[in-house]
Amino acid sequence: MAKEHKNLITGLDIGTAKVMAVTCEVQPDGQLRLVGLGTAASKGIKRGVVVDIEATVGSIDQAIKEAEQTAGCNISRVHTGLTGSHIRSLNTSGMVMVKGKEVTVQDVARAVDSAKTVNTAADQRLLLVEPQEFIIDGNLVREPVGMSGKRLQTRAHIVTGAQSAAENVLKCVRRCGLEVDQIMLNPLASGLAVLTDDERELGAVCVDIGAGTTDVSIFFGGAIRHTAVIPIAGELMTSDIAIGLHTTMENAEHTKVEHGVAKQMLAPREVDVDVSGMGEQDLRQISKQALAGVIEPRVVEIFSLVQQVIHESGLEEQMQSAGIVLTGGSASMPGMVDLGEDIFLKPVRVAVPRRAQEMSDMLAHPRVATVMGLLEEARLARMRGFKAAEAGGIKLMFSRIRDFFIGNL
Repeated sequence: MAKEHKNLITGLDIGTAKVMAVTCEVQPDGQLRLVGLGTAASKGIKRGVVVDIEATVGSIDQAIKEAEQTAGCNISRVHTGLTGSHIRSLNTSGMVMVKGKEVTVQDVARAVDSAKTVNTAADQRLLLVEPQEFIIDGNLVREPVGMSGKRLQTRAHIVTGAQSAAENVLKCVRRCGLEVDQIMLNPLASGLAVLTDDERELGAVCVDIGAGTTDVSIFFGGAIRHTAVIPIAGELMTSDIAIGLHTTMENAEHTKVEHGVAKQMLAPREVDVDVSGMGEQDLRQISKQALAGVIEPRVVEIFSLVQQVIHESGLEEQMQSAGIVLTGGSASMPGMVDLGEDIFLKPVRVAVPRRAQEMSDMLAHPRVATVMGLLEEARLARMRGFKAAEAGGIKLMFSRIRDFFIGNL
């Protein structure tokens, strides 16, 4: 018999290595209570993009059914994410004249409309419009509604992506009998999950190193300023191990997870690791330091590409305070922080989702950052509710702008 739950939300992370579905109940005080969790090996996804619809549908269905069994209820709606190297971002601005004596919600909507007028390639579409700040008659403001002024300007973060990539994600989810409440960008979701308010304000780079992609989001002044997706991540570390040690991908992944160290100098030379060979070959032994010697060059490459993204964003100076925040499944490998600080010359920390620990130890891991970010956005939207809509709350309007472009493909 199905359990009685109210205000349920479900985050669905369709990753390259795993599909994870997490169902929570939004409590009256706004806290989340875990009620269902399901995971499945991901099949049909390559570097964050659907390459086999049938296989992807099977993985999603398996994760959803497991979440339904643990929750004791049916799941019909989900919040899911989108990533891939097709993602592009830019910052734009728009300006309108205020129609009355005070700035209204309608004025803000017109200003954001003017900011989102950008030229995109034929195969790209607008995925996200995120207002960053507003300027009234030359003065920077955070909340413009109700303020007096004649000219309203806005600065906004615009993200575009491949039309086909977004449509294929929606198609896979809907083939499982699910409705999509929102498609959110994975880099934004990860940043929402792990960064503190101070980090977003002072300037921080969230680097989510998954299996197929490394998602980068740069925050400053309380808003997102740059988004990028690098198609190199943990899966290529595994491939390097498989090739270098002449073993299978499955054995290489196990060896990486259990014994991997990102910085060779930190790995003990005297400790050996058993590695299975191909087929029926006997076990071989390799020192942990030699294994780290295979892993480190790939991590250096990933960090160097992240550094290039930061440089191209023009935000290097703003990153001095909070530095680099690593998350994602590959971020938990020993040595990542030390190697990161060597390359970035800035503070580096590994982060778990901020709300995860109070919900369940199972969610207190960097690998669940994306799905927890999806849930956090869903929670915020749920808490804003109809009262905020009736009051014309500007924060709710921002959410609606985002939903319109990436939730209704």
